[in-house]
Amino acid sequence: MDAGRKRELEEKVYAGERLSRQDGEDLYDSDDLAWLGRLAHHRRTETNGDRVMFNVNRHLNLTNVCSASCAYCSFQRKPGEKDAYTMRIEEAVRKAKEMQDEQLTELHIVNGLHPTLPWRYYPKVLRELKAALPTVKLKAFTATEVQWFEKISGLPADEILDELIDAGLESLTGGGAEIFDWEVRQHIVDHACHWEDWSRIHRLAHSKGLKTPSTMLYGHIEEPRHRVDHVLRLRELQDETGGFTVFIPLRYQHDFVDSADGKIRNRIQAKTTMASPAESLKTFAVSRLLFDNVPHVKCFWVMHGLSVAQLSLNFGVDDLDGSVVEYKITHDADSYGTPNTMHREDLLNLIWDAGFQPVERDTRYNVVREYDVPPTLAQRRAEPQQVWA
Repeated sequence: MDAGRKRELEEKVYAGERLSRQDGEDLYDSDDLAWLGRLAHHRRTETNGDRVMFNVNRHLNLTNVCSASCAYCSFQRKPGEKDAYTMRIEEAVRKAKEMQDEQLTELHIVNGLHPTLPWRYYPKVLRELKAALPTVKLKAFTATEVQWFEKISGLPADEILDELIDAGLESLTGGGAEIFDWEVRQHIVDHACHWEDWSRIHRLAHSKGLKTPSTMLYGHIEEPRHRVDHVLRLRELQDETGGFTVFIPLRYQHDFVDSADGKIRNRIQAKTTMASPAESLKTFAVSRLLFDNVPHVKCFWVMHGLSVAQLSLNFGVDDLDGSVVEYKITHDADSYGTPNTMHREDLLNLIWDAGFQPVERDTRYNVVREYDVPPTLAQRRAEPQQVWA
C-alpha cells in the first residue's frame, strides 16, 4: 500500500468515518501489521478504554449427531458411529451443575442437527437447566438450529423463539454464519441455512428483545474480500436492529487428532492452510475497523491460543470469552494446546499480564464486577512473571 493511501485510511479512522468495502479490502492488502494494530487499538480504546471483558461460562454440546456433513466440520457424527452421543436431559443438568461453586453465569449450548430428536426436547432441556440453575443465563442454539427446529416441528421461527424464550433462552449463539458469500459457502456448508435465513432469524430474535453475538469462520478457502463482505452484511443488519453485542472471528481448525476411529472428517483440510497468528491479528484489526456499530470484538481463546489472545487485545479485541469448559467442537478436532478450561483466576491473570483491566460481564454485556487495573511495568519487573504458552 502506498503512503498516500495509508494516510487517507488513517485520517478516516481518526476522524471516526465509516470505512467502505474498498477500504476494508485495502486494509487486508497491507502488510504493516503494527500500523493496522495501532488503528484498531485506537478504535477499540475509544469504545472500551483499557477494559477487557470475560465471563464464567460452560459450553454444553447436547449431541454431536448431525444430519449435515459440512466440509470443514470435525464435530459431527452420524447415527450409529462409535463416538456419536446424545445427552439425556438429566446428564446435561448434572454437567451444568458441576460449575456451581465457580459462580457460573452462562451456559452456551450448541448441537448437531439431530435427525430424530423431537423438537420438544429442546425447550424441555432449557426449562430443566433453568430450574436447576435459575441465576445462570442460557445462550443456546444457532440460527441454523432454529431453522432445523422449523423443519422438524412445522412451526415458524416466531413461535419457536417465543417458546424458547419462555423456557429461559437469554440469547442465541452466533454460529452457523461461517462465510455468507455463496461463492465460498456452497463449498463448505451442507445445510439449508444461508444468509437469508440466518439474518431473518437474528432479526426476529432482536425484535423480541434478545441480544445476540455474530461470528465469521475465517482462514479456510475464503479470500479477504469475502471476509469484508461478511462483515458488511452484518454491519448493515446491525444498523437496522442494533441487536448484536459482539463480533467473533473464529479461526478455522484442521483435524489433527480426530476421534479414536481415525477418520478425517474435514474434507477441505488437504487444500487449506490454517491462518497464521499474523493473519488472525490482521483479521481482528480489520474487523474492528469495519464493524463500527458493534460494541465488542471477541477473541475466542480456544481457537487462537493464549499468546495470540493476549496480543489480540492490542489489535481491536476487548473480550476474551470465558472459562468455556469442554469445548468439544474444537477440542475434538485439534491438538492446538489450549486448556480445556480457564478458571476465573486464570482469566484475570491472562488479562493483567497483557496490561489491561479485567471486567467480568454477563451474557448481555452488563458488568458483573470490575477488577483492579494491571500492575505497573515497574511492579511487574520487581518479581518473576509467569510465561503463557
